[in-house]
Amino acid sequence: MVDDDQIARSKRIQQRTGKTFHFATRVLPERVREPTYVLYAFFRVADEIVDGAETGPPDEQRRELDRLRNAALSREETDDAVLSAFAELCDEHDIAAEDVETFIDAMRSDIDTDRYETYEDLEAYMDGSASAVGRMMTAVMDPDEPAAALPHATALGDAFQLSNFLRDVREDIVELDRVYLPQETLREYGVTEAQLKRFEFGENVEAAMRHELRRAESLYKEGVAGIKYLPEDCQFAVLLAAVLYAEHHALIRERGFDTLSATPELSTYRKLTLFVKTRWAWFRCKDPETVFRRVSCVPYGDSESNRSGAGHADRVPAR
Repeated sequence: MVDDDQIARSKRIQQRTGKTFHFATRVLPERVREPTYVLYAFFRVADEIVDGAETGPPDEQRRELDRLRNAALSREETDDAVLSAFAELCDEHDIAAEDVETFIDAMRSDIDTDRYETYEDLEAYMDGSASAVGRMMTAVMDPDEPAAALPHATALGDAFQLSNFLRDVREDIVELDRVYLPQETLREYGVTEAQLKRFEFGENVEAAMRHELRRAESLYKEGVAGIKYLPEDCQFAVLLAAVLYAEHHALIRERGFDTLSATPELSTYRKLTLFVKTRWAWFRCKDPETVFRRVSCVPYGDSESNRSGAGHADRVPAR
């Protein structure tokens, strides 16, 4: 059984490193909220091995990830509070070992992969870095129809990840020398690596960003369509997370699609405002898709969009 100290340590990691996710986690029921702290802490510990400020050389990173893998899958003992809590969680909630393996493999790929030729290549990476995370979260929530819920959880995990990539274009180049926008998309719109490294924003970069934003928004729609398959006490929290992560697209549009100059960030006020709007809409209609249409910035077409500016994604002028 995961103890209070392990949960508290995991919660502090999430509070410090995942503010948007933490905001949504707080409205989960306790039976899911506390395991979610542990899940997130495990994901962050793995991520820090390859992306942290003081990462070691590649061989050392691989050894650390293998140690993490073995501890998480109870193949060897560990005195690390987060790893032992995660291993217990996997046993308690029947989290698939395959998903843990897929996640660690994705972290390993970050060591020597910094470009993705096609979206299919990026999607394969996200199956570990995002989709597996969604599947693990679904196991913790324990829906009555997991087979119905899982494909949508996979899509929503990918949507969250793509939003992060689009928000963090500058940060990923500066801190990690990585470009997560597919190379085929960049070529299609005439964006060069040199242009990105000079942080030179232009109409071609804007067009590439629009392209990937539309892709992400299709994933949000697919993901939100499956929230109804989750337990009722989890639906609002997952819906709120979708609204909050998608709101990064509104920030991107407000900047004229320029995330090369700076990384946009959701303010606490904006999160609170969206929480209130989402909660009120949920009170009036407990249908996740309907609420998402009404509250989120994701366009569903002019006749269905309720928020100011939604439904006009491709009419925003360049900065």
